[in-house]
Amino acid sequence: MTDKQRILLIDNEEGLCRLMEQILLDNGYLARAYTSPLKAMEEFATVAWDLVITDIKMPGMTGLEVLQRVKGQHRELPVIIITAYATVEMSIQALRRGAYDMLTKPFEPQELIYRVKNALQQAQLQEENRELRREIEEKLLFENIIGASGALRSVLDKVGKVAGRDTSVLITGESGTGKELIAQAVHYHSPRKDKKFVAINCGGLPESILESELFGYRKGAFTGASENRQGLLETADGGTLFLDEVGNLPMNVQKTLLRFLQEHEFTRVGETMPTRVEVRVLSATNANLQEAVRQGAFREDLYYRLNVVNLHLPPLRERMEDIPLLSAHFIHLQNIKFGTTIKGFEKDAMQMLCSFPWPGNIRQLKNVIEACMAMEGSDYISLETLGQVIELPHVPLPSAQGSPFPSPDVPFVAALERFERDLLRDLLRKHGGAVDHAAREAGVNMATLYRKIKKYGLKKEEYTP
Repeated sequence: MTDKQRILLIDNEEGLCRLMEQILLDNGYLARAYTSPLKAMEEFATVAWDLVITDIKMPGMTGLEVLQRVKGQHRELPVIIITAYATVEMSIQALRRGAYDMLTKPFEPQELIYRVKNALQQAQLQEENRELRREIEEKLLFENIIGASGALRSVLDKVGKVAGRDTSVLITGESGTGKELIAQAVHYHSPRKDKKFVAINCGGLPESILESELFGYRKGAFTGASENRQGLLETADGGTLFLDEVGNLPMNVQKTLLRFLQEHEFTRVGETMPTRVEVRVLSATNANLQEAVRQGAFREDLYYRLNVVNLHLPPLRERMEDIPLLSAHFIHLQNIKFGTTIKGFEKDAMQMLCSFPWPGNIRQLKNVIEACMAMEGSDYISLETLGQVIELPHVPLPSAQGSPFPSPDVPFVAALERFERDLLRDLLRKHGGAVDHAAREAGVNMATLYRKIKKYGLKKEEYTP
């Protein structure tokens, strides 16, 4: 294997062709010279070339035809055209067809090497940019949305179906569940992925500022408007606008946004002529918009415009099986950021993570892990360290013989599991095996209760009358 760059030379003047080949070989390149363009094109597909250098006037096939053939098979491969009589028209024609550079005969060896280096460096830079973009896109596609639970997979399945359809999507879920990440996945999996993704938190700005931020304004429209300014809708033209916490939009902004969704145009603050842009609108909320509609705080017509498709993100307590994966991901990121070598959580600490209700969802989990890593002195985060960051559930000690609680020397997590198992048995017995009633009294959803029943090997049939 070699990391030398491969250059294909084509020139029907054999003496010049061999001279260029030797110059390139002497400068550390792997060069192969052909005096027949037809023969060169036969060999072109058999080698991974880094650069093609071709004369423009040759019998059998012109340099422009070679250029067209190369670009048809490898659009990103740089091509340098050599000519003895360069004209402006010829140069424009070659550049329009994708040539990287023009080299006029006669030329010095130093000039040849200079042009070759520039072409190869530019091609390498373009490849690095493409690779960087692929990495960025991968981070925003499904593969890097952490989790393997059925609840999350169901959401991602819907994302894959709606991403390619240019329609409005409302993403709902509690705070900290990753609504913006899902919005980014929709955008970067859509035909608009090469355009901008612009996000705004509708609850983070005062009403007076929010309108001008979204729609822009004209110079002199209000005190402090010293120049014309584009709004975020114009900034996102051709791409996607994400309205986070859309339920906080004031009524006057709701009205303007509704008109835009209907007509694809809006009027800047201080102007009378409308501005037209092409933008896909995604929105998210942790509030009950249907209730806001009933209370008159949110326009019903706007609600239906935004909620063409609904994606509901489950809270973390409904996808507990994803916690080990999320934890490993966040630990990895923090290790990279701070140069630490934390390997994970001790077993009892991980069990506690998977039993904690996580009212702040994934955002809270991430912050807890960051805090634990800042305080932990060993390779694994202990239950003791975790207890300094979050308030762990308290399990009472036995007060009398025959108590359902184990003795104090039983590890804390085992005690907690014993308590949880006995509680589930009591609830199932009380409600005759009816899981929905047991879940309601326990204050958890049915999916969680079924998971616990499976975990402890319980059978609801045993408690059915």
